[in-house]
Amino acid sequence: MALQRPPAWYVISLRPQGEHAGMRQAARRHGATLLALSPWRLQALDDPGTRTRLRQTLRTKFVLFTSPAAVRFAHDLQPLKADAGQTWLAVGGGTAAALRRCGIADVRAPARMDSEGLLDLPELQQLREQELGLVTAPEGRDLLASTLAERGARLLRAEVYRREPIALAPAAVETLCAMSAPACLLLSSSGALAHVLDRLPADLAVRLRKTTVIAASARLMQYAQEAGFTDTVLAAGPRPAQMLSAAEDAILRRFR
Repeated sequence: MALQRPPAWYVISLRPQGEHAGMRQAARRHGATLLALSPWRLQALDDPGTRTRLRQTLRTKFVLFTSPAAVRFAHDLQPLKADAGQTWLAVGGGTAAALRRCGIADVRAPARMDSEGLLDLPELQQLREQELGLVTAPEGRDLLASTLAERGARLLRAEVYRREPIALAPAAVETLCAMSAPACLLLSSSGALAHVLDRLPADLAVRLRKTTVIAASARLMQYAQEAGFTDTVLAAGPRPAQMLSAAEDAILRRFR
């Protein structure tokens, strides 16, 4: 039996456990193998207090979702329905698409798919004494929440899921240890990177820092640089196609 050829290159995904499908499909299209290095799993929050806060949050004039997961878990708790006079907002295209799949036809989302891009939307400039509902996770999008509060918004926050830390999968750590092909680290969460670096053996953390970071935003690229990564690339956005396109370009530059 012929031996299987090793992959030409890897991409390392730090997305939550079970949330790698989109990245894995994009990686295949670009001829890469995805290594899932999840630092946490997403856990639904379902208790009377959460349900009450969600109902209140969904009645505000502005309703803002911070991730596709926030949409999914909120919709599981209560079918989403827009009322007249409301403005529904999403932090990016993936979150907006998730809302539309739940029946929210009119969703505002920024071209720049991060907290900074969202904060530039005209709807979020004048918020004095306006009620704004934030559907998110604990400690999610702190920059967004603090800036909206500074602008005078009366924030109602519904935390519909949490990130539950998990041990790094032994098979993934072994693959990282044995990896001989070039690799790119896909970075869309500073917290995920911090957790991974804390959990890796010191020699593997050094090795990980030698990979090329593909950052979903300028803020994340700066975070990676401060964490010791010297080769960083800014992707056009956080979507899998955008991240993999930037990763492939970075890999090709190595062989020119």
